[in-house]
Amino acid sequence: MTDAYADRVRRLTALRGCDTVLSGARPESVAEHLAAIRATVADDLLPDFYGEGGAVEELERRVGELLGVEAVAFFPTGTMAQQVALRYGAELTGRDTVGLHPLNHPLVHERDAYAVLGGLRAVLTTGAPRNPTAEEVAGLDEPIGTLLLELPLRDAGFVLPSWDELVAVVGAARQQGVRVHLDGARLWESTVHLGRSTAEIAALADSTYVSFYKSLGGHSGAALAGSAELVRYARAWRHRYGGNLFQQWPAALAALAGLRHELPRLPGYVAHAKLVAAALATLPGARVHPAPPHTHQFRLWLPHPAAALNDANLALAEDEKAWFVGGWRDTEVPGTALAEVTVAGPALELDAGQVLDLADRFLRRLPRS
Repeated sequence: MTDAYADRVRRLTALRGCDTVLSGARPESVAEHLAAIRATVADDLLPDFYGEGGAVEELERRVGELLGVEAVAFFPTGTMAQQVALRYGAELTGRDTVGLHPLNHPLVHERDAYAVLGGLRAVLTTGAPRNPTAEEVAGLDEPIGTLLLELPLRDAGFVLPSWDELVAVVGAARQQGVRVHLDGARLWESTVHLGRSTAEIAALADSTYVSFYKSLGGHSGAALAGSAELVRYARAWRHRYGGNLFQQWPAALAALAGLRHELPRLPGYVAHAKLVAAALATLPGARVHPAPPHTHQFRLWLPHPAAALNDANLALAEDEKAWFVGGWRDTEVPGTALAEVTVAGPALELDAGQVLDLADRFLRRLPRS
């Protein structure tokens, strides 16, 4: 066991033992995951075989209803699903260029798979910490085949455009014959800020990717949704990429459980995130972004080194069974650290006063300067 893995196990064990949790949720044991699956499955449901039948087919049908699309293909990972969507756009348009934000997931978190495996090339759409505008897309200095829009843009602080801005940027892409792909890993919680259903949002795009574990609590897996032609292509390339697993019913059942139980709760999380963010913004030297949050996740900065903040949070969890915010990392500003706050089920139990009380207990554990 590596030191990094041992540290991770210690943190998860501490979080699991907490009675109070502000950011995130208590991790479930394997037994609890199995119990959730058992509660979801009908006694006569048979396993899927290479993506056909069983829970995988039921999950694809349910996602198709939610997104209002012709067809859906289940993928073991979002990275694979995104590669297939971008490859399809390149072959259909004859352009190997993809409009990407410098903070988009394919550039930051996928080891440039779109380029290394797909032979595609990025055209950066904007340097601003938000999705591109219609004017920026219209003014790109070289043609692109696909425009990728990440909703929300996670590494800019989970930020979303307005509905009108989103419609405008899609329109600008269409005028140039550009396909639009939505990186909707967190699309489920974006409906509140955009004021539209998942189906209305997906209707703007040629393809949409959604995740089943980032907000829904699933084990793993993703879906690529769009036209029947896209999904036929996706199934062929899923096989070529090694994603046609023999059976995927555990991940599919966990995803169905998330759609049933967690999806309806996300609007409440988004609403409560505004209260939590407003309270945290009053802490000494604190900053939150965006203010108010666009989803149930936002960024928090505090004027302390990351190591001290992480140590304080772990000590609070182990000594007082209370979890404030973990995952702090240092920024380019010396002595200032950043964390991502996720308001989920446990945080709903905390009002503004209780949030501030928890924050005070956390801050008192920091070294005195």
